Amino acid sequence: MSDPNDPFRPINEAPVNPVPPVVVALFLVLLGIEAVFSLSEMGLIGGRDAVGLRLEYIERFGFSGRLFDWMVDNGTWPPEHLIRFVSYAFLSGSFYNGVFAMVFVLAMGKVVAEAMGPFVFVTIYVVSAIFGALAFGLLSNDPWLVGAYPSAFGLIGGFSYLLWLKLGQSGAPQIRAFALIGMLMGIRLVFGFLFGGDDTWIADLAGFVAGFGLAVVLVPGGLTRLRDRLRR
Repeated sequence: MSDPNDPFRPINEAPVNPVPPVVVALFLVLLGIEAVFSLSEMGLIGGRDAVGLRLEYIERFGFSGRLFDWMVDNGTWPPEHLIRFVSYAFLSGSFYNGVFAMVFVLAMGKVVAEAMGPFVFVTIYVVSAIFGALAFGLLSNDPWLVGAYPSAFGLIGGFSYLLWLKLGQSGAPQIRAFALIGMLMGIRLVFGFLFGGDDTWIADLAGFVAGFGLAVVLVPGGLTRLRDRLRR
């Protein structure tokens, strides 16, 4: 049997363990926020005044590309706007976007938290959100970024690093570790071509890169293992 404390144990083992509490806690936070927005849009809570609650909170806590440009141009960084680099990752633009993002966070978060621990899980979630917002602000002219996708893609980056190492240990082609991110970005490209899209893929890709890089740095022995693999 593999050592359950080994962060590099096979990650395709049968999921016999429950989802780590930190992942469940984050999932419930995201679910609770989305539930409030959805119920208010259906008029079940808050009355008529609550119908626009989602939009109100997006304007207050979503990441604004135009506001980012203003902060850069003026060299001022008010704390109430800096929080947007993280707070946007707890909102969603619609019910379906929120649900899909939560599924990714739950699935990838279970793997990352079990393999690397709760601290690394939370760090990847938060830092990937920050990197995603920063890349979006610098490279996109779109006005708003909301949703947990950059953080979820960061968790996919952490998962991909673990898989990359495992494939190397078994002698399998390590490029297969990037099949998931390649498929997801390909789907986004196709949907964007067919139905029109936005620049949020920039934040998602930046989140993935941040998650992969953090896994290399934060997993014990990660840098050494990566260096050894690259030398071969």
